[in-house]
Amino acid sequence: MKKVYLLLLSVLILCIGCQWRFNSQQNNEDSYAPVERYDRIQALYLATGDRSALQQLNTKYPEQTRILIEDVLNIGAVNEPLINKKFLQFYQDSMLQVIIADVQKQYADINDIDNDLNKAFKELQKLLPNISQPVVYTQIGALTQSIIVRDTTLGISLDKYLGADYPIYKTFYPTEQRKLMTRSMIVPDCICFYILSNYPLNENDTISYHRQLHMAKIQWIANKVTHKNIFNSKLVKIVNNYIQQHPKTKIDNFLADNDSIN
Repeated sequence: MKKVYLLLLSVLILCIGCQWRFNSQQNNEDSYAPVERYDRIQALYLATGDRSALQQLNTKYPEQTRILIEDVLNIGAVNEPLINKKFLQFYQDSMLQVIIADVQKQYADINDIDNDLNKAFKELQKLLPNISQPVVYTQIGALTQSIIVRDTTLGISLDKYLGADYPIYKTFYPTEQRKLMTRSMIVPDCICFYILSNYPLNENDTISYHRQLHMAKIQWIANKVTHKNIFNSKLVKIVNNYIQQHPKTKIDNFLADNDSIN
């Protein structure tokens, strides 16, 4: 266990230096806020019990901490007595400590994700002008939810994107699901979940085809704004053909319409 802690500390020191340089460059871009590295402060606290890291979690990122503790981990209310101790103890499992260290190694540099997210959300706002760009942050969610959306805040659980061949995944997830747990899926997943939060499924519509079609429309948009053919199901192809035949379609109205398309 001590070896894991020492490795994590060395990675954290390196990461913090890299991120400072990256943030300094991004500060020159007026319209863009880089991804918040909540996971680094979280990792420092969970690996060492560092009180200053805990203070940062609670003062700089109170909403992210509340969402993690109450909604993702579901271990209690953030204002409960001893909740910080419970939070720390939750992650002392040896497997979770390995995951924390591996997240910090694999995601020491997220410049590619940061830039791709920025480009994708700018493209998304062209299609859906009323949608706002969220505040994005990274976290370590203990293999629970991949993407967490609350209003205009979007959290990425990096522990769910450690690669299809990540050894720990093989114990819990089938092959087909592991194929989607990769770095390349982070941006498409962010786009899909954020659109879905703004244009949710109609709870009163129980027709399976309508629900599948709604998701296909969202996936088509994700393909378009990322300029990648990530989602290529039959329904996504049907959506693509429809848009090609109706190029003046307003995407926001299209998302709100549950009618079938040919």
